[in-house]
Amino acid sequence: MNPILIASIIAAYFLVLLIISWFTGKKSDNASFFLGNRRSPWYIVSIGMIGSSISGVTFISVPGWVESQQFTYLQMVAGFVLGYILIANILLPLYYRLNLTSIYSYLNDRFGRYSYKSGSILFLVSRTIGSAARMYLMASVLQLALFDALNIPFYLTVIICISLIWIYTFRGGIRTIIWTDTLQTIMMLAAVIATIVIISRELFPGFGAMVKGIADSDMSRIFVWDDWGSSRHFVKQFFSGAFITIVMTGLDQDMMQKNLSCKNLKDAKKNMYWYGSAFLPVNLLFLSLGVLLYMYEAKMGISAPERADDLYPMIALGGYLPTIVGVLFILGLVSAAYSSADSALTALTTAFSLDILEVDKMPEKKAKRARIITHLAFTILTVIVILGFRALKQDSIIDTIYVLAGYTYGPLLGLYSFGLFTGYKIHDKLVVPAAVLPPIITGILDYNSMTWFGFQLGYEKLILNGALTFLFLWLIRKK
Repeated sequence: MNPILIASIIAAYFLVLLIISWFTGKKSDNASFFLGNRRSPWYIVSIGMIGSSISGVTFISVPGWVESQQFTYLQMVAGFVLGYILIANILLPLYYRLNLTSIYSYLNDRFGRYSYKSGSILFLVSRTIGSAARMYLMASVLQLALFDALNIPFYLTVIICISLIWIYTFRGGIRTIIWTDTLQTIMMLAAVIATIVIISRELFPGFGAMVKGIADSDMSRIFVWDDWGSSRHFVKQFFSGAFITIVMTGLDQDMMQKNLSCKNLKDAKKNMYWYGSAFLPVNLLFLSLGVLLYMYEAKMGISAPERADDLYPMIALGGYLPTIVGVLFILGLVSAAYSSADSALTALTTAFSLDILEVDKMPEKKAKRARIITHLAFTILTVIVILGFRALKQDSIIDTIYVLAGYTYGPLLGLYSFGLFTGYKIHDKLVVPAAVLPPIITGILDYNSMTWFGFQLGYEKLILNGALTFLFLWLIRKK
């Protein structure tokens, strides 16, 4: 695909984002940056959250994942739906009742300052790594499709990509994000649907034949009941999915910040139900696209890429399909990656500003300056982490993100569970080892699981981490 065309597409798209930012960033202050003055329409938030959850990782990784994992990912997606229901009925009422801006301030009220700071730091580490992984994937694709042809090195590609996000988010914050993410979600889904339509026309005579072809494929297997030792067993994936949703949405400042920008709890619940119900059909689209891509690869005799993540970009940008597919792919990729990264950058700024710097205790002018500096600092840090992430040679970035989430979000799961389901106070100063030891123990168990227990630990490492943290908090409780 012509690099000039790609550059023009990205430039035009970015211009649209800047226009949205200009309108939404008027009269911006810390209140509008953090929560959009709690005036966001719930249906707009819901659409935008789909894009934030999916990100560029889902856009690229899930289709490539189909060959090795089949449709078993839907087992985890079904668990996601349960997680959204629990968030809507347990966590959202709590956050609205306490009128929170940073959700980790709950830990301060419940346990104390050390727990509060620990919870926020766990999020900052988790989200920085996760956001960097997502942006790394997009930057890598753009490097191959555009910047290599322009002789621009990878580090400059990363700086350009992240700088563009900073430009349109630094003024408006969450108020801007709500609207840009909505546009980005629409663009991403349009790209996937259009690609499915175009490829299916090359493979099948009609829609019914396409559906039958996907259903008959060996890659369409959904359920794994017969192998408890497998990390893809239904029970493991379903409950892992539920808990992943609880921590990566319900205990994540990024996702909850959008919910808390709604006018009231009723609207926030509507958003969560609609957003959660959309997740199953949206992921089914990505998985179906994956099957079609592998079918097309086989029919055309295309050599399989070294990494599964490269399958979709290779076919979309390799001249195998009409140019419009490449155009839509670029728009979809940029939209998917930016819809996740821009909100993550805003959430990181919010959490650090409120939880670590405590800008809510500063004069408005000083607080705004601190928030702007923090926003810039996290922009730079994200660039650094992306460059460091390039050293990881993983076949699937989405798998890497879920594995890392098990270790970083697990202690958060334990902290909130202990706070919500017990009435005990804890020795607050001992919370740091109580949160640090579980990931270490889990890592040891994971490394030796096949030898010691005869089965492989999957994403349920998150549950194990949470349970161990809960146990350690029980041991340091005040009697």
